[in-house]
Amino acid sequence: MSPDTSRDTKRDRKKIDQPEREAGGGAGENALPAIDFSTFVLSLSTSALYQMGLVPPPAGGEKAQPDLALARHSIDVLEMLREKTRGNLDSEEAKLLDGLLYELHTRFVEIDRGQSSSDDGGC
Repeated sequence: MSPDTSRDTKRDRKKIDQPEREAGGGAGENALPAIDFSTFVLSLSTSALYQMGLVPPPAGGEKAQPDLALARHSIDVLEMLREKTRGNLDSEEAKLLDGLLYELHTRFVEIDRGQSSSDDGGC
């Protein structure tokens, strides 16, 4: 890598890092939380709940129709994260992830069974 390319890469990285620093440090109404493992998995789990039709969209309005395939995909991503990070999380992070997955699996099964019984004519 040439010195010019290295300098350009560092400058580009600085541009990318700048919004991250601002997002975590602002005290304003629209300030975003700092990104860490816990906020990341909470965000994914909230997406799964939304995809199951259990929470309203962030901007308000009506709940979305459940998209169980998309919800299953989000839960699978969290499962993959648990497998890939096994042994590397602190106890609080591991407990959070396990609890979220338990809750998501439980809700998913309830909704799936409810849709299956309505598809079968209530039997």
